[in-house]
Amino acid sequence: MLLLPMLLILFYSLIKPGNTIVSFQVTLANYVKFFTDKDFLLILWRSLSIALKTTALCLILGYPIAYFIARSPQKLQSTLIMLITVPMWINMLVRTYAWIGILTKGGLVSTILSWFGFQDVDLMYTQTAVLIGMVYNYLPFMILQINTSLSKMDPSLLEAASDLGASPVQSFLRVTLPLSVPGIVSGITLVFLPAVSAFFIPKLLGGGSWFLIGNVIENQFITVGEWNFGSAISVIMAIIMMLLMSLVRKVDSKGKKEAA
Repeated sequence: MLLLPMLLILFYSLIKPGNTIVSFQVTLANYVKFFTDKDFLLILWRSLSIALKTTALCLILGYPIAYFIARSPQKLQSTLIMLITVPMWINMLVRTYAWIGILTKGGLVSTILSWFGFQDVDLMYTQTAVLIGMVYNYLPFMILQINTSLSKMDPSLLEAASDLGASPVQSFLRVTLPLSVPGIVSGITLVFLPAVSAFFIPKLLGGGSWFLIGNVIENQFITVGEWNFGSAISVIMAIIMMLLMSLVRKVDSKGKKEAA
């Protein structure tokens, strides 16, 4: 399904600006331009770095929440899942706009920190603000995927581990954690891929201070008008994402074989 649009973008990215439909010239100059410009490579590295941090934070925060939900009574599980999913019914752009009022100087966070002696705290247009926005928007994906894996786990396995003398910690490390790996892998995929290409979250919460690769692509299409170069960057990001997905799947397959 995604192959045809990608091929069309690749074809368009190879066309030089100013060419007509009748006459065009194939070129790799747009790709050379990206990989030889230090600024673009720095932005790419920054995007990958923030996406990795976002994924790590979502995993650290999401796993305990998913574990708590999976171990709760059935009726309470439905309520907790509802609490996780209800905010997702609101458009992501609206949810991100709400964080502007929370993180800005004089906002909720600044007011609470002032009670502890931290005056005039303004988190807007910082990496912290971008990470908060990213984690808030993508955390439910991690929670739901891990919770799905934990909910499918047979409770009798933990009982068997306990009967064999395993402590709660040993049962978690040797039974629960390995069985939840598929959910972890799915959660990492669903968080990392949109995070690495996000553009309006860093634009709203990071301003011009945290320009990511998604903002570069948007800028090429809308502001600069360099559609060919923007298409070339899109193809590069698509290839990077496919390689990362392939790597994650290999790690997941290797883990399943070792568990078997």
